Amino acid sequence: MRVGLANHSFISTNPNGQENGYLKEIRELDMDLGDTSDFELSINSKSWDAEKFSYGCRIFIPDTEYGGIIDDIESNTSKKRIIIRGKTWRGMLMYKIVEPPEGQDHLILNGELNQVLGDLVGDRFDGLFFVAKTDTGITVKNWEVSRYVTLLDAVTALLSAYKSRLQIQYIEPENLDYGYVEVSAVPIRDYSDEIEYSGEGEVRVTVRDYRGGVNHLVCIGEGENIERTVVHLYVQKDGTIGKTPYYVGKDEISSVYNYTNADAETLEEYGMKRLESLQNYKTCSITVNDADLDIGDFVSGYDAVTDTTVKKPVIQKILKVKSSGTSTVEYKIEGDD
Repeated sequence: MRVGLANHSFISTNPNGQENGYLKEIRELDMDLGDTSDFELSINSKSWDAEKFSYGCRIFIPDTEYGGIIDDIESNTSKKRIIIRGKTWRGMLMYKIVEPPEGQDHLILNGELNQVLGDLVGDRFDGLFFVAKTDTGITVKNWEVSRYVTLLDAVTALLSAYKSRLQIQYIEPENLDYGYVEVSAVPIRDYSDEIEYSGEGEVRVTVRDYRGGVNHLVCIGEGENIERTVVHLYVQKDGTIGKTPYYVGKDEISSVYNYTNADAETLEEYGMKRLESLQNYKTCSITVNDADLDIGDFVSGYDAVTDTTVKKPVIQKILKVKSSGTSTVEYKIEGDD
């Protein structure tokens, strides 16, 4: 998707968040949201400006998720280029761990959704991240956070369960000398009935329909020899997982999952997650004009050659700025099971 972003759309700040101006020096930029959630940009060596590009400096496009903090600088004298890398705001959430309170098995959350999101984020980012005060009208009841997961995984699981997605924006208030990252829970938008990308015109669609996935998972847990805990899980015709075989004979594709010391209940819980990641899937990547999608929004992709339709949420956005000055955003869509 061509979004009309110019190099100078990005702004730089010092480590304290005070603006240093637009980044007209950028030659190329690649910013990933949703997968590695990091960025890499290059400038000519003669354009080096320590105030704009030092460690801890922020780069961002106002009121969007595009942005992050510099933590990696590489100078290439042969090419007379400097490569600057860092984590995006979403990427920073991947490097915080949510632990259960002392003496408890799990962290349990209750309250209005944004308030609960604020409890999860807390003061982990020294005042850089704030959670919106907007009342979502959604009440979280006894939500159990998985043990020792990343903050991003904890937030994503929570919001998904309440049919919401994570919105991230870099905000520049008029009455402050510095900006901040605002995170909030917002409703998932389903564009699948309105928008179906099929590769016509300037749209580029890649659809993959993988049918060689595992459909029988033998889960091995605690115990020894004949006392070993064993759970058999089977993919059903509709993609759900059950205890009765559906695919048999030449259509059966089996694998073993070892989770030492897991009891039957735990083994089944984690075995189902494992099988979900191994079974058949469809994937779709789209590059298209005239769209503004966010991670978590639903869209459809269609390939007329193979007559394959994919309806799934956006899981990744990649912003690319080329040396020519053109900018594109590529969306990657999670595939149907």
